[in-house]
Amino acid sequence: MLDIKLIRENPDFVRDGLATRNSPVDIAEVLALDERRRAAITEADQLKNTRNDVSRQIGVLKKAGQDTSEIQRQTREIGEKIAALDNAVREIEAQQEKLMLAIPNLPHASVPRGRDAADNVVVRQWGQPRQFDFAPQDHVAIGERLGLFDFDRAARIAGAGFPLFTGPGARLERALIQFMLDMHTTRHGYTEIAPPHLVTTAAMTGTGQLPKMADDMYHASRDDLWLIPTAEVPVTNLYRDEIIRAPLPLKYVAYTPCFRREAGSAGKETRGLIRVHQFDKVELVKFVPPETSYDELEALVRDVEHVLQTLELPYRVLQLCSGDMSFAAAKCYDIELWAPGHNGWLEDSSCSNFEAFQARRANIRWKNAHGKTEFVHTLNGSGLALSRLYVALLENGQQADGSVVLPAAIRPYMGGLERLGPPA
Repeated sequence: MLDIKLIRENPDFVRDGLATRNSPVDIAEVLALDERRRAAITEADQLKNTRNDVSRQIGVLKKAGQDTSEIQRQTREIGEKIAALDNAVREIEAQQEKLMLAIPNLPHASVPRGRDAADNVVVRQWGQPRQFDFAPQDHVAIGERLGLFDFDRAARIAGAGFPLFTGPGARLERALIQFMLDMHTTRHGYTEIAPPHLVTTAAMTGTGQLPKMADDMYHASRDDLWLIPTAEVPVTNLYRDEIIRAPLPLKYVAYTPCFRREAGSAGKETRGLIRVHQFDKVELVKFVPPETSYDELEALVRDVEHVLQTLELPYRVLQLCSGDMSFAAAKCYDIELWAPGHNGWLEDSSCSNFEAFQARRANIRWKNAHGKTEFVHTLNGSGLALSRLYVALLENGQQADGSVVLPAAIRPYMGGLERLGPPA
């Protein structure tokens, strides 16, 4: 959520920032409501001062033995006006909050302006796409031949878009999760968290998934709980409505399954693991001082890159333009993996700095070095999502004989297994 003071004092700056986000939100209504709210508060405060003065007069009159019925009547009228104004303020604040929750974050000054993904900027690339002396297959053909997953049985269990890993395929999924958790905790300094997989509406609102993306989420309406679309939601909400007392930065890593309906995705590629409704992910979340948040963003990206370099997978880093960033981000990098079976790049991680946007929505504060309470800056990044990492690993490691060579770093987690072959 943006600071209402920023909108009030710099409306043209906010309008310009929203225009670069392709946002249809008109802040004129927000400003009008803010003016009405402040006027009502001022009037109510004036009336409360008047009531206090009148109350003191009643005491004086009673002491003098004079009739106070008329002045008491005036006091009751003033009280009724104050109550009406207080109710009006609450109603205005509810309307204003609804509008404020629909306003996206403003892009940082370093973010390139643009309308969509075509305007994103490739920052760097690591590794070269492998050259094959045979026609590379996609992950579906590879995985089904090797008995790594079974999409037909998964569909009978849960419908389309849900994976079912089997045998060595299930072990590889588990191995990748454990490998990444170990790397982020022992090499990168993150503290592991095992959070709930269902969260409240307040938690989803705090990180910016609600209200904008409600149609993309799974809602257990009877209990008003939401299946998490990412561990970002429960981990960021660790400190909701708190003042953090521990020294910053705080760095957390969590593995969770993730659930997304992805409403409106018809027409996009849905075959195999590339676009699914349930997937595993290792997520990185940081709570940092505002003055260091952009250095922390660069460090976050490096932590994700380190995983991919260790797995020997070609990737590239993109800086997203203003029109392609997520609702809550002020600056975002995407990391894309090369998938030779698809002859293209697949996004597998987004690393974002939200500045105080999420912290203001979730009321997450800290005491800075000067003892002043202020909102923290929050960051998160996929470190990494398993579905597309799995795709890249199979497609880059495939061999002419149909097997898949595993990266050296993952072999200890597979009991020393060096390659995946057809089931016996």
